[in-house]
Amino acid sequence: MESQAFFLTKKGSAQEAFELRNFEIEEPRGQKVLVEVEAFGLNYADVMARRGLYREAPPFPCVVGYEAVGRVIACGPDANKENLNKRVVAFCRFGGYAKHVITDDYATVAVGDQDPIELLALCTQGVTAYYMSEYLAPINSIDRVLVHAAAGGVGTILIQLAKLKGAEVFAKVGQKDKEQYARDLGADHVVNYRNSDYSEQLKSILQGARIDVSYNPVAGSTYKKDVALLGSGGRMVLFGGSELANGKMGIFSKLNFVRKMGLITPIVLMMRSKSVLGVNMLKIADNKPKVLEICLHAIVNLYVEGKIKPQVGGSYSSDQMAEAHTALESGKTTGKLGVIWS
Repeated sequence: MESQAFFLTKKGSAQEAFELRNFEIEEPRGQKVLVEVEAFGLNYADVMARRGLYREAPPFPCVVGYEAVGRVIACGPDANKENLNKRVVAFCRFGGYAKHVITDDYATVAVGDQDPIELLALCTQGVTAYYMSEYLAPINSIDRVLVHAAAGGVGTILIQLAKLKGAEVFAKVGQKDKEQYARDLGADHVVNYRNSDYSEQLKSILQGARIDVSYNPVAGSTYKKDVALLGSGGRMVLFGGSELANGKMGIFSKLNFVRKMGLITPIVLMMRSKSVLGVNMLKIADNKPKVLEICLHAIVNLYVEGKIKPQVGGSYSSDQMAEAHTALESGKTTGKLGVIWS
């Protein structure tokens, strides 16, 4: 059948890099299902792909996108058919920026008539937050938790999950208007890195104490600062490298990014009882699909029960695609951005 998608055709600005094209999509095979897409989500990895900095992205031209809300309209012969003709929130391994996408049956969860952008936030952002804080290294009530990019999609959910556990949350933001936003979500302390070095602000608040866990999608110069802030038993969870995206000098920016992080010496981590954990949810999806399924169902259940509230940062129509991507790239948005097909 014929469908449409936003193809990423080259590196460049959002206006230049995407092209709306028709394409043929096959019937689902095996355990796959076909979803007629109502809305799709934007993630910073998509910006990295557009800049040519995301090594996992398919070669140009390609359709990126990890998540969609829509209706299952067909199932492969071996697929679980319980969601056929139901509205679902769905993970996909790229292909999300399309009117139709094929994905695995286990990567869909039936939903009601909830806001589509809130539902999209439960996929990449919600599952990443849940995996890190509940599955990989669970938060405890006595933990002091640092959340970088606290007003973003993952950060807003991490704050809520940490507070559900009774932890003390330190939120890092980069704009004045995001400070109260983070507090409203439950953060106990907020630091604005635009005011002064965030690590010095944290040291002043901690008064000699240490943090127990850092959720860091920035890396680069923040790595050494966070490791120094960790106490015994502390965990640093790296799930991105947004500082690299700000580099303007190609290979020199990449080398400088690596230089800032320095070398990770396992024996030093062991002696100090600290951990550095790397998270790439694409790899989890590829190699541990059952984990992805568990986390997706769990975060959707928390949402349905009213225990978490995904934050919507912007809802755009499909003719505002470039505007939506540019907004995400700016770093000035809060919560989840999504595009609804018009």
